[in-house]
Amino acid sequence: MSSVAASPYLRPKRVSGVVVPNQPSRGQRALGWVVANGMRGLTATLRYRVNGGRGPAKLPDQPVIFALWHNRLSLCMKVYESFVRPHCEHDHLAALISASKDGAFLATILQNFGVEPVRGSSSRRGAQALLELASWAERGYDLAVTPDGPRGPRYVVQEGVLALAQVTGLPIVPYSCRLGWKIRIKSWDGFQIPLPFSHCDMTFGELIHVPREATEAERAQLREQLRTVLLAGTYGD
Repeated sequence: MSSVAASPYLRPKRVSGVVVPNQPSRGQRALGWVVANGMRGLTATLRYRVNGGRGPAKLPDQPVIFALWHNRLSLCMKVYESFVRPHCEHDHLAALISASKDGAFLATILQNFGVEPVRGSSSRRGAQALLELASWAERGYDLAVTPDGPRGPRYVVQEGVLALAQVTGLPIVPYSCRLGWKIRIKSWDGFQIPLPFSHCDMTFGELIHVPREATEAERAQLREQLRTVLLAGTYGD
């Protein structure tokens, strides 16, 4: 049995049947293509700057787990495509996306950016999704997780990202950004969409390692550490 499957934090509850994520409709696939290309055009107008001493070029030469707040998702594909891939040999990304109908639409957008969507959340397919993410990591993929998604509370780090780091042995890279001109959607996370020609200040935090033998108290401390770093990168947004 793999260490992932054996982990008590990923062991699924006994339920009848298999939880199948919602699949995108033809209309969602078509709209996802339109949105993805619109995002490429929009994000190409932004002015990017990396804060601090750690940038994409200083990432380790191994797969990592990128952690970012849910309301920063609109920029994550552009950042990975333009700033991370050119510096890494392991230039593929798998991202955890909700198994809901909204998640199905987001999955189509990610696929247009060459990102492998893995469907699941803390409430649906959580254990299966983390097993799938671990499998992609073994193939050399970077992983991306929104520690406060998909339902919140906003800016609260859930257990999943720590469990994933613990069982895979991959370091967590906290990523955040601050947009100048933007639109905030009235949603639980205050989802942010950049306006054309805005500036984007990006922060890549120091690596966070979660030991395989980490206790509950140590994981709680690491969750708070991750939250503090991510919040610092938002500058109080």
